Amino acid sequence: MAAARSAPVPPGEFVRVDGTALHVVTEGSGPVVICTSGLGGAWFDWDLVTTRLAPDCTVVRFDRPGLGYSQPDRRPPTLAREADRIAALADALALPGPYVVLAHSLGAFHAEGFARMFPERVAGLVLVDPSNEERPRPRPARPTRVRAARVGGGAIRASGLSRPMGPWVRRSVLFTHSRRHRDVADARWVRGAFGSGRFFAAALTENTTYLDVAAELADLRRAAPLPDVPLRVLAAAGGYESLAARARWVRALRTLANLSPQGRCDVLDDSAHFVMLDRPDAVADAVREVLAARAAR
Repeated sequence: MAAARSAPVPPGEFVRVDGTALHVVTEGSGPVVICTSGLGGAWFDWDLVTTRLAPDCTVVRFDRPGLGYSQPDRRPPTLAREADRIAALADALALPGPYVVLAHSLGAFHAEGFARMFPERVAGLVLVDPSNEERPRPRPARPTRVRAARVGGGAIRASGLSRPMGPWVRRSVLFTHSRRHRDVADARWVRGAFGSGRFFAAALTENTTYLDVAAELADLRRAAPLPDVPLRVLAAAGGYESLAARARWVRALRTLANLSPQGRCDVLDDSAHFVMLDRPDAVADAVREVLAARAAR
């Protein structure tokens, strides 16, 4: 009973997608917005944005395998697998398309991959301080790296350190990558998601395959065009110590936005990487702009 009380049931539902039970939270009504978080993230990353969008949109937030409250997947992440996962989740939920895909950081790789693989299902893209690699190359020995990441995550779990370390990692990341310097998510869900034995294995696996997924996207860009849909890129420019580093990042994300004829990059000098926490209003406004541009066409 004590264990059950320490792990309360989160909001939402569990949907089996390709054999894996994914935790999904759906709120609001109207055009569908599918949210996918950055590396190691969870559905509550989007709490402040959802509050603003739910009156007008159906906001669908999900945890990737092993993250949040979702079941782990024995297969490592690939770009195609993550794009397929978004499509399969939409099918399982019978969501009316096309959808706006809202993605943060690493999740932007998956969102762009989905748009290129399923162009008819995309109404627009909003990429929030997205990951960006100009000339990525896959690293060698991918299976070995994945095994090592999972062994490392398992060792943290077996040691009992995952419960204190996971929430501490969350706090540390937000302190350094958000101007709020604090978490606005419900502490119960943070403990359950980041203190679980699942988190470290999944996050370490996403980290070790990061460049592999980036290289897969570079290949896909050469093979499949980006659909002609509204694209908004939000560049967090408030977290850089030097003007040169800020200028490089803004230039890279403007180049990313120019991949679409309807692309635009908005520079936010008052936000660090977690724009959803620092400027949730800007994220919500970008989604509404995409929807309005889609409707106007």
